[in-house]
Amino acid sequence: MDHELTGVEIFPHIRIVMGIIIGMGITRLLAGIARFVQHPARESISTIHLAWVATMLLMLVHFWWWEVALYGIRHWSFGVFFFLIIYSVVLFLMSVLLFPDDIREYANYEDFFLNRRKWFFGLLASTLILDVVDTYIKGETHFDEYRIELLVSTPVFFILCLMAMRIAIRKFHLAMVAINMAYEAIWIATLFDTPS
Repeated sequence: MDHELTGVEIFPHIRIVMGIIIGMGITRLLAGIARFVQHPARESISTIHLAWVATMLLMLVHFWWWEVALYGIRHWSFGVFFFLIIYSVVLFLMSVLLFPDDIREYANYEDFFLNRRKWFFGLLASTLILDVVDTYIKGETHFDEYRIELLVSTPVFFILCLMAMRIAIRKFHLAMVAINMAYEAIWIATLFDTPS
């Protein structure tokens, strides 16, 4: 039977590819956390690093859940599919930056993170722009619903990311991760903790 596939038929295939990439990011973070359990004497724990690990786990799970809104798209293009893969890859790369294959050149994970912060916060800043595009892709109604949020939070967090790329002060990075984690948690509670 020859028929054109609908958006509802196409999206599960797209979500599988996205899920593989997001799943690799989650796996990377969980395997990294396991290193601290496996080798407690070898791996020194850093509050900044572990807080970003927890925040990234929240971001990955939130992204996966949030993308269910793409079921509403009726007409898919390769461009939209490719955009979603790029977004997933950026989140995966952020996970890899938190647990690289080798940190022998650095004193510990915090030292690595602070020295490679330009990459991490550059990628984080790019997710803000990707999120605006992602919200637009989900339709005009969806975009209008979050327009004020995007107009306020996106520029503020983008500026904070640019500052984080330049500033290596530990207290600043503790504040940055605390703000990011709180914001992510508030978003999740606001969007998904609704009575059934």
